[in-house]
This record gives sequence, structure tokens and C-alpha cells, in this order.
Amino acid sequence: MQIVHQIESLRQLIKANRAANPAVRIGFVPTMGFLHRGHASLLEAARKECDVVILSIFVNPLQFGPNEDLERYPRDEERDMAIAREAGTDIVFFPQVSEMYPKPTRTMVSVSGVTERLCGASRPGHFDGVATVVTKLLNIVQPDKAYFGMKDAQQVAVIEQMVYDLNMPVTIVPCPIVREEDGLAMSSRNVYLSEEERRQALVLSAALEEAESQLEARKETISPEELRQTVVRHIQSAPLADIDYVELLSYPDLAPVDFWGSDERIIIAVAVRFGATRLIDNRILHAPVASLSHSYPES
Repeated sequence: MQIVHQIESLRQLIKANRAANPAVRIGFVPTMGFLHRGHASLLEAARKECDVVILSIFVNPLQFGPNEDLERYPRDEERDMAIAREAGTDIVFFPQVSEMYPKPTRTMVSVSGVTERLCGASRPGHFDGVATVVTKLLNIVQPDKAYFGMKDAQQVAVIEQMVYDLNMPVTIVPCPIVREEDGLAMSSRNVYLSEEERRQALVLSAALEEAESQLEARKETISPEELRQTVVRHIQSAPLADIDYVELLSYPDLAPVDFWGSDERIIIAVAVRFGATRLIDNRILHAPVASLSHSYPES
């Protein structure tokens, strides 16, 4: 496994790989480090499908707001390298901020529509920072495939829209959420949770499980709003849970769903704070088919 810190060094390595084998398939996994089993699953997926696997580790300041946790974002370079090596990574790109942003950034990438709800509404400017750094990284690496976890399903939707709109020659590969044995979605921020916060955070996956069960049991007799309220009530049963949002939207366009009109994909997405730690989770389901004129029983 090779570790590089400069953009030009990475480009030279990629150039050498492509010169040695013009048909080489390059897989890319961009991360902010503090790797866990979820990140490892992305690297393993890339390893199965590609000849060369490149991991980037970069805590991107552009996607953090003024009161967010940039400085306290967890970092562990030694553990990251061990996980990367175990997952079969060929190249780790580990730049400093000064390498990625040597001068003030005057060009930003902004994706409209899919950024206006969920984390885009509660974290203004966040997805401009995400789209900008992912564009830079894709331009630097020029991979055949790039792998992203569905825990941040809105991020996947934003990147897929950006790649489509800008005709970027890369395939975005969404990968399933990886969870702890008790159901909590793996996140680098889980380390911030106290023992009691960690216990109560299990309400997120439990609420989403309940919503899926309700949708399966009641199908078109439960309205989208009633389904959303099922999740809200379940999360509110945890005293430490401070809800940022609970939304039910179409996926991947992230438009409001007022009635079941077709067998479309929907996302139930949540963001909840436990103490100072903000966690996100989601479940993507198929909406039941129902008449546009269907009326729901009062809940």
C-alpha cells in the first residue's frame, strides 16, 4: 500500500498504472478518515470490482459550518492505515488542507433541488462544500467507479445529480448502510456518545424498523404523514433525543410525498442530536401503489 500526500504524486502513480495496463479499472473511496467497518465495506466493494483501489482521507473544511465540529472531528491515522491495508487498498491519498486549498477557493460547485431539504436545510452551505471537494477529488483521481455509503443518502443523491449534470465519466456506486450488532448505524461521530446517549441512540434504527413494519402491514391505508409521525413518536420516546428532522420524501429527487401515487422509492430520513452529537439514519422503501384520490382514515 502506497501513501501519498501531494496531488501531483498521486497523478503520477495513476498515470503509471494506466500506462502499464490501459484497461485498468480504478475504484475510489473518498472519506474523512477515522475509518470503521462501514468504510471498510466500501473499500472491499471496490476491491471486488476494480484493479486498483484508491482511498482518500481528507477532513474537508468547506463542508463544516462555523459552529460545527471541524476541530474536534475524530482522527486516528494509525488505525486508518491498518483498516485500509486490511481492506486491500492500493493507494491512500492523505493531503493537508494546504494541498487541497493552497489559495482561497473562488469556485464552488452548487447542486440545487436535492440539497434544499434534510441536512441541506439544517446545515446551510454543507452540500456546496461536499460537491466542491468531491469534484476536486474526482478530477484528481479520475476513477472509473466511486463508492459512497447510503448512511448519508442525501449526499449520494447530490453526487449522483452532480455527476449526471456535469457529464463526469465516473460511475457512482451506492453501498448499503453498515450497522453495529444492536442496529446503530456506524458513524465516526458515534465515539462522541456517552454510554447513556449511545443506548438511547438505538431508538433511531428501531423507529425506522417500526415504520417499515407499519408500511408493510397497512400498505395504502396508512398515509405518508401518519407514517412519518410513527417515526417521530418512536424517537420522542427517548428522553435525550432532540429531533432535527424526520422527513418522508421521494428518492432520489427528495420531493415531498403527500399521497401514495405509484410504486416509487421513498426515503424516511432522520437527524437527531444526543447531547452535542448529531446522528443521521434512513430507510429506503417502496411506496405502496394507491389511487391519487385515495382518502385516508383519520389517525
